[in-house]
Amino acid sequence: MEAADPSRDAFGFVGAESTPRRDGGSGSAVRTLTYGELDRQARQLAAWVQSRGGAGQRVLLPSCEGPLQIAALLGCFYAGATAVPCPSPLDGGRNVRRLTAIAKDADVGLALADSAVAAELSRLFAGSDLVCLAADRAALPDPEDWRPTVSAEDDIALIQYTSGSVTQVKGVLISQRNLLAGQEAITRALGTDEHSVIGGWLPPYHDMGLVGQLLHPLHLGARGVLMPATTFAARPLSWLRMIQRYGVTVSGGPDYAYDMCVREATDEEVGRLDLSSWKVAVNGAEPVREATMAAFAERFAPARFRPEAFYPAYGLAEATLLVTGGTPGQRPVERAADPAALAAGRMTAPRGGSRSRTLVGVGRPCGVEIRIVDPETRQVLEPGRVGEIWIRGESVALGYWRRRAETEECFGAVTSAHDGSFLRSGDLGAVDEHGELFVIGRLKEGVVVNGVDVAPEDIETSVQGLNPLFGVTAAVTTGPERDRLIVIQEVRENGLLDGELPSLVEAVQTHLDGEFGIPDAVILLVRPGVVRRTTSGKLQRSAMRGLLRSGGIRPLYPRVPVFQADLSPS
Repeated sequence: MEAADPSRDAFGFVGAESTPRRDGGSGSAVRTLTYGELDRQARQLAAWVQSRGGAGQRVLLPSCEGPLQIAALLGCFYAGATAVPCPSPLDGGRNVRRLTAIAKDADVGLALADSAVAAELSRLFAGSDLVCLAADRAALPDPEDWRPTVSAEDDIALIQYTSGSVTQVKGVLISQRNLLAGQEAITRALGTDEHSVIGGWLPPYHDMGLVGQLLHPLHLGARGVLMPATTFAARPLSWLRMIQRYGVTVSGGPDYAYDMCVREATDEEVGRLDLSSWKVAVNGAEPVREATMAAFAERFAPARFRPEAFYPAYGLAEATLLVTGGTPGQRPVERAADPAALAAGRMTAPRGGSRSRTLVGVGRPCGVEIRIVDPETRQVLEPGRVGEIWIRGESVALGYWRRRAETEECFGAVTSAHDGSFLRSGDLGAVDEHGELFVIGRLKEGVVVNGVDVAPEDIETSVQGLNPLFGVTAAVTTGPERDRLIVIQEVRENGLLDGELPSLVEAVQTHLDGEFGIPDAVILLVRPGVVRRTTSGKLQRSAMRGLLRSGGIRPLYPRVPVFQADLSPS
């Protein structure tokens, strides 16, 4: 911040698009924010936080559009407060429940938002002690009222809430040291500098959106361009038009984002695009598919997109984003593997005529060390063996907020060699003889579909409550990367007509799309007793996955003799 020219643009904010013009631009409303304006706004908000006794306290930052989302974050940093990014209450559904759970878990006393979000927060938290500033309408303090603070390296800069149940949220404690180490690792990995233009649409409570697309331009003194996630969801190609219009050099998103662009693009639209400025196209936050990258590169080759721009990477919030990445300008590493061998814990080439799964390498460690570890014996495995990915380094967070047992389990893991503590990722992977990491699957029960990380308990509870005829619900994932959701729903048959079954499936699918952003789940209606549980009543999702793999599910609807899922070993 101090090194940046105050008159230089820090960010451009792209609003909802109208019909694109023939010159390849659009009718988007664009606002800009210089480094000087950002510093002034951040000092005003910091002065307000300090006046409310917020130094050293946690401040809720609901997602909002425009300059406020950045000024509020820096205002917390300036004030010596801990920022707590979260979804907007205006997003409805699951995001509202998640926001309220985060606010309760973090024990926040202050919130910074725009007037629309602030009004909804006031309604949600009526009767509580939460004080919310409508920063776009309020009379803010003079910037000179701000009093600089001195932060230690291990002071908590922000709490990044990550995957987990809506009601049992987990906050990652990210220190000043973690932030700086993470930014330096990203800079070295991507080759970015003050001349880079970094753009994206991921929300600021998403780790890639917050660390990679919002904080990284600030670290460099570069220019950022931000677009609302809702704009991308409605018009995926608006992302690519943004890249063209503003000369974005670095941008990225989950694998599904590239797939959506391929599906939406027409020849005419591709013909109007010029993606030649796009030097680094990060692909992360969910399994990286060779087929997606190949289809995108082919579809947008006429728009001057280069396949070597693709940059598969692996990271997680607990490591302040980046763990491994490749070399910009080099094509991703791909490797054919035998699925049966992968299931047995070995990454080997398929034999002639046997099934094959193409793995995409996600690079080598960036500022951290990784080990591939047998999760049972905790023995470090040699290259080619599949195990859990363990990580350590300066960017690895301090732990989880108010979760001592989980912090010790996940952040204090020790290998059988007793060579210091590591972070357990919960992901399965293998490295090759060159140190390239390949992510194979997950140890966790979590569901990651279309870049959304959802606890299966949330899906099960939500779906089960849709209809009084619904009994036990099981949500499992399928496919090589377990990225396709299957919901197995027990249905009480008393008084139920066959003609009602399709409408029940449609109701579940509509609910999953609207509540969780999962539009293409497989819904199986089954008789009571099909879903496996332990004697204590706990769902046995692994057993259900086994039944799916073996073809042991006989649904009431859809009427197929035996349902067998695409459950390639992982």
